[in-house]
Amino acid sequence: MTFTVTSTGFIDGGALPDTQVQAKGNRSPQLSWSGAPEGTKSFAVTCYDPDAPTGSGFWHWTVANIPADVTELAEGASSARLPKGAVEGRTDFGKPGFGGAAPPPGHGPHRYTFTVFAVDTDKLDVTPENSGAVFGFNLHFHTLARASITATYENAGQG
Repeated sequence: MTFTVTSTGFIDGGALPDTQVQAKGNRSPQLSWSGAPEGTKSFAVTCYDPDAPTGSGFWHWTVANIPADVTELAEGASSARLPKGAVEGRTDFGKPGFGGAAPPPGHGPHRYTFTVFAVDTDKLDVTPENSGAVFGFNLHFHTLARASITATYENAGQG
């Protein structure tokens, strides 16, 4: 069985809806996943923009310690409706929780990759103060499989 992730809000390669744009809705998207490998004890979710003009991309969302029996996050789950035990890390906006798309005006289209990780431990050693890099470091050593879906968004205003 193949590990996959889907969203009811957008298709892979399609446009990110306004509800996931920081200035227009700033709600985490609905995500569903299936086909996690045997031995999965928890899940983690990240949203990363590799096109941000930072030299290191931009973390928009990090969530870990989602129980293994959870296979969906509803739209707007960030900060309010996450499963018990889940922990959100600090985004590059400087605080925990989902931070919607916010590319600089006129910078061109940015990709927003939502990745679900099947994790081999019930709990990663992460806190709400940890950055995306710390989440990524912990995931590097505990990922059994990963599945991603990517959407694009462009702020066509003048830079």
